[in-house]
Amino acid sequence: MFGITPLGWLHTLGSLPAIPAAAYMLVRHGRIVPRSIAGRIYFVCMVIGALTVFLVANAPESPIIGAATLVILLAGYIIGRVTALGRVRWYLETFFLTLTVFLLMVPTVSETLRRVPDGHPIVTDPNSPILKGALAGLAAMLVLGLAAQFIYLFRYKVSRKAP
Repeated sequence: MFGITPLGWLHTLGSLPAIPAAAYMLVRHGRIVPRSIAGRIYFVCMVIGALTVFLVANAPESPIIGAATLVILLAGYIIGRVTALGRVRWYLETFFLTLTVFLLMVPTVSETLRRVPDGHPIVTDPNSPILKGALAGLAAMLVLGLAAQFIYLFRYKVSRKAP
């Protein structure tokens, strides 16, 4: 089904819960909140997805994106605990974790458009205007989302107890 191997299904189903976890936190808190239950689910699912990409990906850039995602994810989950950085840590945490959402959604959108519906995918060419438009939309959402998150952080002066 969809040309996905059993290992590919492990990768897909293991990382899939990160999407609703991220969506929930972005809607509820305006950012990824690593010290929450949804944040823990997001972390575990992102690690599963990033580690299994090395086993299933065919594109030469996939392992690089997987490794970068792991590094950025770990940085995002650690930086908020570095009190020496003061309030800057919340901006860095927000930037890193929002970037991981983007890195999750790029292959999700790309693979979905290139595999669904089964046998007659929406996109067959990696240079398709539909695919390029969808990826440009994700990039725009990243930039606008980060701007909104930073304004929120600045306006409400995130404290240690903030979500």
